[in-house]
Amino acid sequence: MATPPVPEAQALLDEAADAGPDSELRPFTIAAAQHGERLDRALAALVPEFSRSYLQQLIESGAVLLNGRPAGKAAAKVKAGDSGTVELRPTPQSQAFRPEAMALAVLFQDEHLLVLDKPAGLVVHPAPGNWSGTLLNGLLAHDDRAQLLPRAGIVHRLDKDTSGLMVVARSRPAMDALVQAIAAREVARQYVALAHRPWTGPKQRQVDAAIGRDPRNRLRMAVVDLERNSGKPAVTGFDLLEDAAQGCLVRATLQTGRTHQIRVHMASIGHPLVADELYGGAPAAGMKRQALHAFRLAFSHPATGQALEFRSPLPADMAQALELWGLRYNGPQWLTSHAPG
Repeated sequence: MATPPVPEAQALLDEAADAGPDSELRPFTIAAAQHGERLDRALAALVPEFSRSYLQQLIESGAVLLNGRPAGKAAAKVKAGDSGTVELRPTPQSQAFRPEAMALAVLFQDEHLLVLDKPAGLVVHPAPGNWSGTLLNGLLAHDDRAQLLPRAGIVHRLDKDTSGLMVVARSRPAMDALVQAIAAREVARQYVALAHRPWTGPKQRQVDAAIGRDPRNRLRMAVVDLERNSGKPAVTGFDLLEDAAQGCLVRATLQTGRTHQIRVHMASIGHPLVADELYGGAPAAGMKRQALHAFRLAFSHPATGQALEFRSPLPADMAQALELWGLRYNGPQWLTSHAPG
């Protein structure tokens, strides 16, 4: 007999049951690739519109049958060929995975992937407070294939108020290959940032400082000592592009991909981004959002091996801010946004 859920879990399930129409009984079969995984992990891949934490609650409540019996434990190991059902009850999160037509600036698209230019202000993935109107919703409307992929094919993210280039998978093999390439640092992601105060130190520098949840403020990230706090290694390369009395224009190259990495590293060396109030910046030069733009994306095509490179011109608000501060970028390809021929 399944263990009754704890009161908190039961409350979550009761709330979900009241959130929409009748529940759905979803059958599933464990694939060879999921052999030996935890049940909750396997279900999260098979039913991507529900969070893993919610699926854990369903397992504990007896709503998941595995080979004809209540699964009981989220940590139970599954085998290839195992089958069962999960009783799915609508939640705000699951209902967020709905197509919403929106204008997307798609720079390149083939049967394997697409590259787009995300505007500032667009949330990438549904989350509390943003269950609709996200890039994921737009991708579901733009591409029927997105509905077949976890997270609609999204393999990396930009913060809501960061603009610029993103690559999105259109097939599972491409998605797996892109995730592996990002983890292996084989995807070049470069940003331009406008920061407070004239640049200090060498014009080229590398910040190698672990990032984790700020122990004093759980709503933000921080540089942490891994011997004392949890976190992950993080490395960013910075190049000074141009300096001014009010601040500096910097190119940032990610070598890892931690949450808020550039923002945290810039703040840690005394140059918080303009208008990035979470990390010590302040509105200036007309900027009302963090002055960060993902301008270059380069990688090998996951199916053909072709070298792909894309560039995005500086958005209007950042271009105006540079002009107000007397800054300019002199790179010959800066204003050219192109796809490979």
